[in-house]
Amino acid sequence: MRTDIYEHFHPDERDFVDKAWEWVERAGQYHEMKLTDFLDPRQAYILDTLANRRGDVQVRMEGGSANAERQRALIAPDYAYLDGEDMGLVVLSITSADQKFLQLDHGDYMGALLSLGLKRGKLGDIHVLDDGCHTVVAREIADYFSLHLHQVHRMNVFTDILPIDQLRTSDVALQMMDLTVASLRLDGIASDVYRLSRSKILTPIKAGRCKVNWKVAEDPSKMLQAGDVVSVQGLGRFKVMETDGMTKKGRFRVKVGKFV
Repeated sequence: MRTDIYEHFHPDERDFVDKAWEWVERAGQYHEMKLTDFLDPRQAYILDTLANRRGDVQVRMEGGSANAERQRALIAPDYAYLDGEDMGLVVLSITSADQKFLQLDHGDYMGALLSLGLKRGKLGDIHVLDDGCHTVVAREIADYFSLHLHQVHRMNVFTDILPIDQLRTSDVALQMMDLTVASLRLDGIASDVYRLSRSKILTPIKAGRCKVNWKVAEDPSKMLQAGDVVSVQGLGRFKVMETDGMTKKGRFRVKVGKFV
């Protein structure tokens, strides 16, 4: 791998950069096709960036819906016709007879699925519905999920595997917050969103456990802008919806949506 490629990415991303570059190289040099696990938007960006360095490789992304956040990628030589290729997506439908089941949220389903011992890469987007949950999963592992998922948050559940064209999607639920902050710095806004002191929010940021737009952000003074998505491991994530001028005291008005 050319060392100059690393200059554009965070050191924590090197392992994925190595894998992605190998996929791209094998597609270009040896005419191989590769179907990946589910990628987050940052990984998808890295893969696209590397593929664009070669003129003989193409990438198709698919996550089951038009606005899918997590998608599988198919890397292939540029002459291949990919529209008809199977992307290996199915729906894991989760339901329950317990009425309290309807109170479950995205984190409950995520925790239950990951507790089965598989990596996040086998799961696509999780859609919490009025009558249960539809989760996009890799076809090759769907039977495992269906066989072993018996409970979500201590409630008994039933599962079914559906074709991807039966996926029902849900809008992302956001808890809106109107903040006034001294600046648009990452640490300032994050401390208000998570209701932590400035000193306490510095710990996960400097430890590399914070991401802005799915890229590790270790600089607490990083300035945020409308559209940025921030996640802190163990605390959840939020999106900066808009910045709306300043107060008479010189503080910034910020509207934030916290994912729930």
